[in-house]
Amino acid sequence: MFATLLISLWRCALRLADWRGHWRYLTGRPVIDVVIITNVRDEQERRLFWGSRVPASGHSNGARIYLNGVAGRIRGLYVTAEELLTKEGRQLAKQQFIRAVQWADKRGAKVVLLAASTKRLFGRDGAELRRMFPHMLFTIGDNGTTLLLFQDIARALAKAKVAPNSRVLVVGPYGILGAAVTRYLMEQKYEVLGFGTNPALLNEFATRFPIDLHDNIGAVGKVDVVVACTHSPDAKLTLEAIESLRKPQQKLLVIDVAEPANLDAPTLRQCASRVLRQDAGNARSPQISFVLGRISSSMLKLPSKGMFGCFAEAMTLYHAIYRDHQHMRLNQDWFHVNRGNMAVLEDDFALVGIEAAPPHCFGKPVTDFRLALGANPTLAHANPVARLDPPTAPLQASSN
Repeated sequence: MFATLLISLWRCALRLADWRGHWRYLTGRPVIDVVIITNVRDEQERRLFWGSRVPASGHSNGARIYLNGVAGRIRGLYVTAEELLTKEGRQLAKQQFIRAVQWADKRGAKVVLLAASTKRLFGRDGAELRRMFPHMLFTIGDNGTTLLLFQDIARALAKAKVAPNSRVLVVGPYGILGAAVTRYLMEQKYEVLGFGTNPALLNEFATRFPIDLHDNIGAVGKVDVVVACTHSPDAKLTLEAIESLRKPQQKLLVIDVAEPANLDAPTLRQCASRVLRQDAGNARSPQISFVLGRISSSMLKLPSKGMFGCFAEAMTLYHAIYRDHQHMRLNQDWFHVNRGNMAVLEDDFALVGIEAAPPHCFGKPVTDFRLALGANPTLAHANPVARLDPPTAPLQASSN
């Protein structure tokens, strides 16, 4: 009951404090430019955003974000990532998602992000959504996330002094991000291995990527780095997996782009002295502003000037199309990750100051990348790093 009251007060405060939204309404402008439709990570997050109250429509307002004048609104679905793995959960989420788009359409939104685990809710190309809402642009946000993830990987490997030819394990290599990361690391001459729990997808992936693939993480052997690209419960890093992968007298570097996190906070607490973990794929810009500032951003486990890479893509696309009149973006397929999309988005990111966020681990800055087992990683307030040029993008990343 107390949690329900707190979240109601937060939503009320958001409405009152959103002076930009009030001004838009008074001047006849759309209140929303971009709607970010997302499931919640888990039951804990569902309680955080709804308490004991179930929204009648299956969706309700979340944080309000602005990027250089572009108004973004999170619309949360009352469904968890785990529930989306079931047929019943996906059917329910589709109904909720469509109602959320209808809600946003009435309020003037032009760009819709399929965030978190909703990315493939409507198939590989979102054809159903496009037919229903032909006047709106839909994106899964993974071109933006991939650009930022490449920068995170390049920076982390450099700071940790992980040399080419070192062994790097990609967890979930057959997904959109996993395939892009695998290709990039191969180009950079690392010894890349893959681990996944879907044998059919592993077999198909093997026809395109000549790397060692495993469905048993205990058979991988020792590695220097893990890049986690899936939150699948069967593929999560456990204490046993970490000890199996970690080299003697060395911490395991884990670059975790999964949402919810692959290496979750409770597991990390049990092995913190043997693992160096950082979140990945997140954006930073001085032009990002949350209504209620740190109160709202912290509920998403983000700094006040940061956002997820997929959020940044959706809001940047609106800025490019409707502020800078780059209307050719409307003709691009933003359900697929490829070199052309990333090249276009890289230029658009530069115009609104989007760059890879400084390294964080569950909201705390990471400043020490020493992997020697005796070194204690420092979690302190780090200064923002200079923007890194993204490595060569893959010619075509898998859309699995």
